[in-house]
Amino acid sequence: MADAHVEVAQEHALDRDCTTLSRHVLQQLQSFSPDAQDLSAIMNRIALAGKLISRRLSRAGLMDNVLGFTGETNVQGESVKKMDVYANDVFISVFKQSGLVCRLASEEMEKPYYIPENCPIGRQTLIYDPIDGSSNVDTNLNVGSIFSIRKQEGIDLDESASDLLQDGHKQIAAGYILYGPSTILVYSVGNGVHAFNLDPSLGEFILSRENIKIPSHGAVYSVNEGNFWQWDEPMREYVRYVHRHEGCTARYGGALVGDFHRILFQGGVFLYPGTLKKPEGKLRLLYESAPLAFLAQQAGGRASTGTQDILEVIPKELHARTPLIIGSPEDVALAESFLNRA
Repeated sequence: MADAHVEVAQEHALDRDCTTLSRHVLQQLQSFSPDAQDLSAIMNRIALAGKLISRRLSRAGLMDNVLGFTGETNVQGESVKKMDVYANDVFISVFKQSGLVCRLASEEMEKPYYIPENCPIGRQTLIYDPIDGSSNVDTNLNVGSIFSIRKQEGIDLDESASDLLQDGHKQIAAGYILYGPSTILVYSVGNGVHAFNLDPSLGEFILSRENIKIPSHGAVYSVNEGNFWQWDEPMREYVRYVHRHEGCTARYGGALVGDFHRILFQGGVFLYPGTLKKPEGKLRLLYESAPLAFLAQQAGGRASTGTQDILEVIPKELHARTPLIIGSPEDVALAESFLNRA
């Protein structure tokens, strides 16, 4: 009897080790159609980018041109880290001559990067933040990459990418890669949220968790309280309310991916509200807020600006920003209740 249990356990472990990312995407789509094959191949390329970035980060203190700033600023007016440039170039390189996507839109680039030779075949657009939380790189803390896939609509002859200025429901897939003690890729194609750990011995992302569900309520609240006096009074009142209630735990790591990953598994809420100087907030809708909102919804959570569902927001420009409240549905609703009183 014991031998039978051992055989079953070994068979289960082997089956899990064989569930690679590309195979899992096809299983999720329940199809081997050309579109399904393309989406599986795109996810495989994203995984390759993640492996390259993970390798670079693991050797950050031993290599030149990894840590520190380049001395330039990006389209957001922010100082550019050397790792930002490398990670952005990695995504471009892995999708060149792939035939999979027509263009890449990145937080680090003012305009989308077009791959003309792919356009007759690949009608998808990859939208991504190559390194989220890059200020953490120099101190060896968690960082991540965020991605979203959308269908290209129209011919886009003027290369305006105006078809990307639509709500978050237009995403056909989204996810992130977290670079930490282990490298984890989390994704959804609209059929639940699933996590894969990078197995260095195999060089593959292997399925670790399927159909992740955000708890309806969690103890964690994650917000940069250094901005407290820059918030509107309703937001300050919400944080005072949290302070007065026993059992609430503050966790803020300076990288959206890391903070959201904790909440995805443990519940709670992440908040990045607008400030007096920047009422539109800091986070980019297309590259950060909308992809994570897609995941939150698929996991049974919610994402809001405080007054509107993030997936309903239509950006006015490629680099539009938005406030963000995301996480467990009860905790998001509580924060909204304070903001809506105003």
